[in-house]
Amino acid sequence: MSTDVSSLMDLGGDLAGTYRRTASSGASIDAAVSEADLAALQRDGYVILPDLLTPAELGEIRDAVAPLLDRHGRNGFEGRMTQRVYSVLNKTRSCDRIADHPRVLALLDRLFLPNYLLSMLQVINILPGERAQLLHTDDGFYPPPRPRAALGAATIWAIDDFTADNGATDIILGSHLWGQRTPAETEREPVVMEAGSCVFFLSTLWHGGGANRSAAPRLAVTAQYCEPWLRPQEAFTLSTTRDTVRAVSEDIRRMLGYSIHPPFIGQVDGMHPKRLLEPRAQAL
Repeated sequence: MSTDVSSLMDLGGDLAGTYRRTASSGASIDAAVSEADLAALQRDGYVILPDLLTPAELGEIRDAVAPLLDRHGRNGFEGRMTQRVYSVLNKTRSCDRIADHPRVLALLDRLFLPNYLLSMLQVINILPGERAQLLHTDDGFYPPPRPRAALGAATIWAIDDFTADNGATDIILGSHLWGQRTPAETEREPVVMEAGSCVFFLSTLWHGGGANRSAAPRLAVTAQYCEPWLRPQEAFTLSTTRDTVRAVSEDIRRMLGYSIHPPFIGQVDGMHPKRLLEPRAQAL
C-alpha cells in the first residue's frame, strides 16, 4: 500500500472521532464454535445453526408479523402464493434478534471487513400451493465475475419447521465455488430444520425457496449482509426512521450504515453519520 493510501485510511479514525467502532457481539461466541461453523460454511457453502430461538421468541415473532402479512408477491420470483414483509425494522422489534444474533455475527466478523452492512431484513411466508422459486444467488446483481469470494451472506430463519414438503429453502451443495455454471433443477436439496434454527449461506451459493406441497404455510425471516463498501439491497438510511435507529442495538445501528468504512465512506456532510442521532439533530 502506498504512503498516500495509508494516510487516507488513517482518516477513518479522524471521522470516527467520538464514535469509535464498537465491538461486535459476535466476540461473545466461543472461538472453537465459530471456527467449526466457518469450516462447514467454506466447505459446503452453507451451515445450519440449530436451536437459536426459544419457543417464546418464535411465538413473539409469529404474533408480531401475522398482522403484516396482507400482500402476495408481485411476480414469479417473489411468489404469487408467497407473502413478504419489507422494512421490517420500522414495523416490529421482534425480529431484531435475528438481524444481530451473536452466532451469526461471529461468522460475519470472520468473513467480511469491519462495519459490514445489513443488506435486507424480510419476512417470507410461503403459502400452500406455491411453486419452487427460481434458483439464484444473492449477490448475482454485483458485476465481478465468478468464481470469486462471496460479497455477502444470508441467513434464513425457520419460524415454522422447514420440511421437504412445505417450502423449505433448496440449496445446491458446493455451488458457492462454481464459475459460470448454472444448476439443474434436479440438484436442489431442501434444508430441513426445526423452528428456531437458521441456515447461514454465502451469497455465491445457488438456492431458492421450495414448493409448498403441504396444507400449511411456512413462515421464515431472512437477514442478508454485505461488505461495507457495497450498496445494500434495502436503502435503510431512507426506509428506517431515526427513532428506529435509536431503538435498535449498537450492532444493528452499525449495520444500517451509521458507521464509517475508512477512509470516509458513509460520511454525512463530512462527519460521522451517528451525529444525526444527537439531540440537536432531531429537527434536521
